[in-house]
Amino acid sequence: MNIYLFDILTEERQSRKLILVIVFIALLLDNMLLTVVVPIIPSYLYTIDDAAANMAKNHTTASPHTPSGTFQTIVSLYDNSVRVTSGGPMDSTPIPLGQTQGVSPSTSALTPHNSTQPDCPKADDQLLNENVKVGLLFASKATVQLITNPFIGPLTNRIGYQIPMFAGFCIMFLSTIMFAFSSSYTLLFLARSLQGVGSSCSSVAGMGMLASVYTDDEERGNAIGIALGGLAMGVLVGPPFGSVMYEFVGKTAPFLILAVLAVLDGALHFMFLFSLQSQKGSSLWSLMKDPYILIAAGKNASLINTVILLLNSEAPAVLFPISVTLSIAFVPASISYLIGTNIFGVLAHKMGRWLCSLIGMVLVGVSILCVPFAKDIYGLILPNFGVGFAIGMVDSSMMPIMGYLVDLRHVSVYGTVYAIADVAFCMGFALGPSAGGAIAKSIGFSWLMTIIGVVDILFAPLCYFLRSPPGREEKMSEVYIHLSQIHLKSVFHNS
Repeated sequence: MNIYLFDILTEERQSRKLILVIVFIALLLDNMLLTVVVPIIPSYLYTIDDAAANMAKNHTTASPHTPSGTFQTIVSLYDNSVRVTSGGPMDSTPIPLGQTQGVSPSTSALTPHNSTQPDCPKADDQLLNENVKVGLLFASKATVQLITNPFIGPLTNRIGYQIPMFAGFCIMFLSTIMFAFSSSYTLLFLARSLQGVGSSCSSVAGMGMLASVYTDDEERGNAIGIALGGLAMGVLVGPPFGSVMYEFVGKTAPFLILAVLAVLDGALHFMFLFSLQSQKGSSLWSLMKDPYILIAAGKNASLINTVILLLNSEAPAVLFPISVTLSIAFVPASISYLIGTNIFGVLAHKMGRWLCSLIGMVLVGVSILCVPFAKDIYGLILPNFGVGFAIGMVDSSMMPIMGYLVDLRHVSVYGTVYAIADVAFCMGFALGPSAGGAIAKSIGFSWLMTIIGVVDILFAPLCYFLRSPPGREEKMSEVYIHLSQIHLKSVFHNS
């Protein structure tokens, strides 16, 4: 019995499908935690800050009763009158607001300068302050991940993918627990930043792991397309899941559910920990000097910046006040991204990944150019659907291409190259929240979308250079030998 169980565990450790499932759940968890906070944190921070402001206001305005014989005026916004009180609180005389000039000099001083502005707690300054705090909190994850990635990539080359992957699950679990029980902005900021470290470990190690076990270019593209489906599902499910759970159960519940998911995926990874030999790969600097890798990574950076600038420039002005319309506008983008990654994960290899990326870049540009012509929130659905579908085309092509470039031109160890890809991805999330609104305010939303759309279209022809990139002679011979072996295996299997 023990021998049989050991054989099963040994077989499962070598299962590529199990690796794919683990990476899929890791990306799903990471992106659900990335987006589940979107409907929760702004409301929660406003609630606690508004309560603190009201307490401070009540504390400062509270004063002992005025001595008997003195007069005090109270402005009533209910019936536009000034009540002159003497001594006790029940002794008051209403005076029309227009006749308060003759009451006393102090009375006019207490009268509001502009009676048309209600004393509403949702003041512009308070909401502006909340938007700044929320933007910094959301950007902290990508900023930390941006800083951490250059260290995680070379680390996976030295110690393999298993330990960083498992460490990513542990850090993600700690981050979700902190989100669940934190009640201050400082702790929430720390939890969001900690998520960036865990996300860097899981995403870089996960993609490198897939590239290592799926050596055939076509199979690798299919596997990466499926794994990116976890990213799309996380982005799609996260906001409605967080909104419903926060509304009916509370802030703690959605994060505890994600913490359980992190424990289950981490346990699955730990139980079926497979052995992949570590190998010294190419240095980060040598990969950064490769122009073909820079083109592939730059396409990810431009696309993600496009989407994040789009979200952060139009959402505050058009979508932020109504959460339902926010879902109506951007859910199609997540659905179309899921469709695009699964379709072109298979199709891109047949039509040429460079051509698939080129078409995707042009489609992104055209979709972005259509956004300013939307007359209402529903007019954004079709352009956003096109943006999501096109990004799915590009991502399902570029991620396998980066692995292929390493096979062709460098040592076939993939942690560092996917760290570069993740850095490009994080640039959009780090710079978008801080830059999108400011740029749109300075030059106008329509001009911002026009510039981004034109840049994406102009950047598309660079994909042609990825059509047949040159490789080193010894690497080319290794690739040809490997491809011939795969071909012979497929012929033998079919016969």
